[in-house]
Amino acid sequence: MNAHTTVALKRDQAVNDDALTTPKVDVERSSQARKRRRRFLILGAVVAIAAILYGITTLLAPSRESTDDAYVGGNVVSITTREGGTVIALHADNTQHVNRGAALIDLDPATEDVALASAEAQLGSAVRAYRSQRAAVDEASAEILSSQADLGKAHNDLARRREAASDGAVSSEEVSHAGDAVSVNRAKVRLAEAKRAQAVSAVEGTSVYDNPAVLAAIAQVRRAAISRAYMHISAPVAGVVAQRTVQLGQRVAAGTPLMSVVPLDALWIDANFRETQLQHMRVGQPVTIEADIYGRSVVYHGKVLGLGAGSGNAFSLLPPQNASGNWIKIVQRVPVRIALDPKELARNPLRIGLSVTTTVDTSNRSGPTVAGSTPPAGGTQEVVDGGPQVEARIRQIIARNLGSVR
Repeated sequence: MNAHTTVALKRDQAVNDDALTTPKVDVERSSQARKRRRRFLILGAVVAIAAILYGITTLLAPSRESTDDAYVGGNVVSITTREGGTVIALHADNTQHVNRGAALIDLDPATEDVALASAEAQLGSAVRAYRSQRAAVDEASAEILSSQADLGKAHNDLARRREAASDGAVSSEEVSHAGDAVSVNRAKVRLAEAKRAQAVSAVEGTSVYDNPAVLAAIAQVRRAAISRAYMHISAPVAGVVAQRTVQLGQRVAAGTPLMSVVPLDALWIDANFRETQLQHMRVGQPVTIEADIYGRSVVYHGKVLGLGAGSGNAFSLLPPQNASGNWIKIVQRVPVRIALDPKELARNPLRIGLSVTTTVDTSNRSGPTVAGSTPPAGGTQEVVDGGPQVEARIRQIIARNLGSVR
């Protein structure tokens, strides 16, 4: 067998092999095509079912408005001085929790102690002056009695002189002198009565406790006691100390901000919704809140307290001038205040300024669009008046300087 014969045999064998392989390839290709079609059909069915479910969910689910332009808000209670002084003690620092009434700062009370002692001395002097005025009334009354007695004696002397003059026993000059004595004593009586009236006018209708001079001295004592009490600064609310700027030994003037106290149990959310989202938003609608600090593991529940009185631009330092020729409409955002559940806030505390995501359920639209009038948040602060010990001290000073006079 030569070379040409061998090549021809190999060619014929290859042709036969191709003839046998072609049907197998066609069968595999058609099977793969059917599998691809089946996969596409399944994928299309899944997409169609998902679209149907999404449409049903969207139609049947309650309407909601959501925004992530929301932040935690709260009261930042500024601690300031009411009287100037030098800081001699610091009892709290940043991040420290303090209770209401806890000591924060002490100022040097030396000057106020001296002023209080001076006011107490003036009160004692006022009480003694009142005591002298009461004594002046008694003195003037005694002087009237004495002058009246002298006047009666002068009248009797004048009557005797006149009888004696009728008999020629005394001269007319002596009678004239006796008459002058009567006039002088009568004038003394009038002078004594005037003195008594003047003394009575200073104390008439009053006691030591409502005498004008004594009341003025009591007011000075109270004022000095209040200034002394201002030297001790305590926390007006319970919260966490922040923004401490005062240092030990620093001289501070009245009204100087020293630190702040943030009550973390009275926080709220300020959510800035677009104006196009406010159509169905009402006061009292439920809200769900997710804080970035906790992620989706913690969900807060609250309610809408009210909508802001204007957009952020309306209250900015430089409000926009929309009357200019180059005007571009920009969708505005309006702050919406949301109250938090105190129990949830206690379990998972928040901080002022943290970012949150809020979702408002607007399906119930029966509430008002504007919140009713409510007192401002933050509570009340106790009045610093020196306490009941000041009144006890005033009564003690009056009793010591008054004696038996009332």
